[in-house]
Amino acid sequence: MRHDLILFDNDGVLVDSEPISNRLLAEYLTELGHPTSYEDSLRDYMGAAMHRIHDLVLERTGRRLPDDFDDVFHARVFAAFERELKPVPGAAEVLEMLAAEGRPYCVASSGSHQRIRVGHRTTGLDRWFEDDRLFSSQDVGRGKPAPDLFLHAAERMGVAPERCLVVEDSPLGVRAARAAGMDVYGFTAMTPADRLAGATELFADMGRLADLLG
Repeated sequence: MRHDLILFDNDGVLVDSEPISNRLLAEYLTELGHPTSYEDSLRDYMGAAMHRIHDLVLERTGRRLPDDFDDVFHARVFAAFERELKPVPGAAEVLEMLAAEGRPYCVASSGSHQRIRVGHRTTGLDRWFEDDRLFSSQDVGRGKPAPDLFLHAAERMGVAPERCLVVEDSPLGVRAARAAGMDVYGFTAMTPADRLAGATELFADMGRLADLLG
């Protein structure tokens, strides 16, 4: 089926931010007395909205993270983005193809609007994304794995969920897409394929996505 809207997750799908942000998250949580390895962070928080970090830490330890946790973490992440962030190889080519063909696409990310914009500006992907193509978990009450964000983006873009395709690299995102009634292609560059088992299709090279989109 040729889909009427392609919804891209951002971190790890368009910008290669997951290694940076999960490294810094693990370091910061450990610094605050919640020992966390890089692997722990990928397993528990990859693809999650910030509220999930707060909820899991409180659930596991009975302790709340500091009130300024989000601000401090984002400041560290954005500084690292300026130094290190690159686009996912092949992402720019896929966006260029979709734009040239006039096929509707957007971003639906667990990250904040500021995080999305900083990442796109730093990597040069902002040329393909005006504000009306950017959707964040900030826009809805619940982040992934709830379907709210994808359903909100589809509604704003004027496309029925069953005509949408999501491109995701996290188990939370795959679950959210399926809950929204959408097809989902799982990107396995960083995530083991078995953790994305609910996806409609799996692929490991972003360069192959153009062929999958037909």
